[in-house]
Amino acid sequence: MRINRKILEKPWTAAWVFNPDGPVCDFGVFHFRRKLHFERVPKSFVLHISADNRYRFFVNGQSVCRGPCRGDMNRWFFETVDIAHFLRVGDNILAAVVWNFGILRPLAQITSQTRFVVQGNSEKERAADTRSESGWKSFYSRAYLPYLAGGDTAHLAVGPGERIDGSLYPWGWEREGFDDSGWSGVRDALPRALPRAEHSWGSVSYLVPRPIPMMEEKPQFFKRVAKAEGVEVPDGFLSGKAELSIPDGSEISVILDQSVLTTAYPEIEVGGGKGSSIVLCYAESLRRAGDKGNRGEVEGKEISGLSDYFLPDGGENRIFGPLWWRTFRYVRMRIVTGAEPLRIKRFSSSYTVYPFKEKATFESDDPELKDIWNIGWRTARLCAHETYLDCPYYEQLQYVGDTRIQALISLYVSGDDRLMRKAIRQFGDSLLPDGLTISQYPSFYMQVIPPYSLLWINMLSDYRWFRDDPAFVREFLPATRRVLGWFEERLDARTGLLGPLVWWNFVDWSYDGGVPPGAKEGNSSVVSLQFIDSLLDASEMEKEAGNSYYAVRYKKLAEGIKKAVLKQCWDGRKRLLSDTPSGKHFSQHANVLAILNETLPRRRWKPVMKKVLEGRSLVRCTSYFQFYLHRAVKKAGMGDSYISLLDTWRKMLKMGLTTCSEKPEPSRSDCHAWSAHPNVNLLAIVCGISPARPGFRSVRIEPHLGPLERIEGSMPHPAGMIKVKIEKVSSGEISAEVTLPKGLDGIFVYGKKKYPLKSGKQVLEGIK
Repeated sequence: MRINRKILEKPWTAAWVFNPDGPVCDFGVFHFRRKLHFERVPKSFVLHISADNRYRFFVNGQSVCRGPCRGDMNRWFFETVDIAHFLRVGDNILAAVVWNFGILRPLAQITSQTRFVVQGNSEKERAADTRSESGWKSFYSRAYLPYLAGGDTAHLAVGPGERIDGSLYPWGWEREGFDDSGWSGVRDALPRALPRAEHSWGSVSYLVPRPIPMMEEKPQFFKRVAKAEGVEVPDGFLSGKAELSIPDGSEISVILDQSVLTTAYPEIEVGGGKGSSIVLCYAESLRRAGDKGNRGEVEGKEISGLSDYFLPDGGENRIFGPLWWRTFRYVRMRIVTGAEPLRIKRFSSSYTVYPFKEKATFESDDPELKDIWNIGWRTARLCAHETYLDCPYYEQLQYVGDTRIQALISLYVSGDDRLMRKAIRQFGDSLLPDGLTISQYPSFYMQVIPPYSLLWINMLSDYRWFRDDPAFVREFLPATRRVLGWFEERLDARTGLLGPLVWWNFVDWSYDGGVPPGAKEGNSSVVSLQFIDSLLDASEMEKEAGNSYYAVRYKKLAEGIKKAVLKQCWDGRKRLLSDTPSGKHFSQHANVLAILNETLPRRRWKPVMKKVLEGRSLVRCTSYFQFYLHRAVKKAGMGDSYISLLDTWRKMLKMGLTTCSEKPEPSRSDCHAWSAHPNVNLLAIVCGISPARPGFRSVRIEPHLGPLERIEGSMPHPAGMIKVKIEKVSSGEISAEVTLPKGLDGIFVYGKKKYPLKSGKQVLEGIK
């Protein structure tokens, strides 16, 4: 749909509006509706819609869209929809529910005040504009209250559960025929609605088009009844073909199993039951004495977690559901009836995620690797909505450390770079005056993790390697210079390493509090090595942009810190790098990073990596930082050992996990995207597919089968699909079939030999 340029350049004719009867900053749910009359249905009727905090928009009772896409005041997003196919001759009802959870809102939710805006794309659609005296009406719903009961909510940052009283709900409010005579008009909110390009006015937020597609939604049903107390669940209930009847004066509990973790909008349809209550409790796993154990086991376990509370009013065909989606594998219905029986006609949900398509494939003679691939891809999907999410159950925050890995999964498996671009821009927008990015953004909660600012630079470099888009990269170079300047100012002139660092210098959960020795006190080799890595990436980006001063300067600075790390932290007796000059602390992390950025000379890569893998006294990488460990294994020339390093994920499968957990057991989160990196490395290490030149203008295929006899994989490239099929034909010899899209060439590397690749299909035989 083409957006009228005036919408992007001039003040909107529509106004932000609000309901005059309810709070404008505290918890509140509001309904808006407008009647439009058409003598004939237009071929198109394009509207631009947004709200603060959130909205769901309807036309004639049909859900059209949800939004706005999550952003900040600098870029407050609006959705553009053509509603023509929802319209009919005669009266039509435009309607929206808008909510603001106030101080209980998710940490990821930035806000100014409760407000709503609809802007017509051109003169013919202006009748739909929101503003005072426009015909829009509004209603403050007292049916909603926050519901904070439930356990297992440690650092639950996703907003409250919802309590919905059916006797106070305006049933049918979104459809024609509803009596809105008692509703109020709307009032204009100040300042006015302005696009980001408008500079002659001040505003608290600037409207920009949504840069990503609408979220995927599709219906799904529970797979089994895990437990039932006080009632017998009839066959056909789970599929929506039979009702669950609960007599008056009853108390029942039913735990349903989705069979896999999901993110979805739950929806329960009821009839009758006035005076009853329904509490839905959502959990990733059941627990026994606080222990999750095998996620598929039910006996002797209980459920606790975020909950919603519904109070039926006794009417028929009442559909209850929370305004925001929930994360669950298990859901418990706890129902208490009063003097009237209750019928549950249907309980299902609508699966929702970012609409990534699984274009990549991976197959081998080890079937468990496919299972690892599947749980990784499910993890990546559940952790991608309007932003990337660290975890969908507990936080729903876009962290740089998680997002870098998630973005690579997106590129390798789907080829869709839109959410990656949005994330890079949002972290750039979070830049603080002192030169660091906020660690998780968007968010009203200002948390700073200095190493994550470095990883943001690495993420921008990743984009440069996979996408031929130098203008996008150049846009962020001024911000990367400020980040690097912050770290440079903190170099210790005596040691050449980074001195004491403020904020939370998280690297990996294997350290106490996630912080390596020396990060706070000064002279951490781990954070200094991360600084080197970002300097080298920045040097290459500056060079490509034609900024030779910064390119040379950053490379020289990186080389100086490399020498300092070796001088201060190389232990000649242990033949390993220590975490600090004291030589008291040793980790996999420091040595892995020193291989990746070539601080260690090449001759030491393999001996050091062997010690890293075998040394039980070293602080070991958790599943998150194993991403870097595995990349270092490949760099050290030991890529054939990668398959043997997947025990962490094999254990996840044995524990009944259907997604990748945050860290080894006991794990708080069952779904953490930073642990899903096998979906990258099965393609990048085992199949060996990686960009050979920035912009993915050429491909390098260097497979590492290890114990596997055959592999077959494919990944999307901007020009088409890259396909690889490799088999061992005898000891030390393989045959390979490689297909490259039109216009792409590359190189095939095996052992010490290199073979040129060209567009199309080619077969390489007798390779040793």
